[in-house]
Amino acid sequence: MKKIHLEKQNKTAEDKLVARLAFLKEKGLESVTIQRDTLIRKIRAQIRKVNYRLACIAAQEKLNAEKAQIKAEKLDKKKSSREMPPAETTKSVSKKKGKKAKAKEPSFTTKAQE
Repeated sequence: MKKIHLEKQNKTAEDKLVARLAFLKEKGLESVTIQRDTLIRKIRAQIRKVNYRLACIAAQEKLNAEKAQIKAEKLDKKKSSREMPPAETTKSVSKKKGKKAKAKEPSFTTKAQE
């Protein structure tokens, strides 16, 4: 929405610039005098400001699109890793946990058991 507003501002400023240049040329002023005209300089400054703002918005949109793409790739990668877990690693982990659990149980005693 802000982008649309800025584009309208840019269009109106360009229209004002064209109208002012035409008016000054009709008046018969030289190009050096036209370039020094305060309204011409002010309108050109407005155009520069709007163009800078539009460039910032475009850069931010590009950054957001890249972030969204990276996030989507990460989600796809997680989904694919969850769908096909390796069968060998799950079996070996369960065997190791069983041995550790048996070894820890006898060594744990409480004061009530003594």
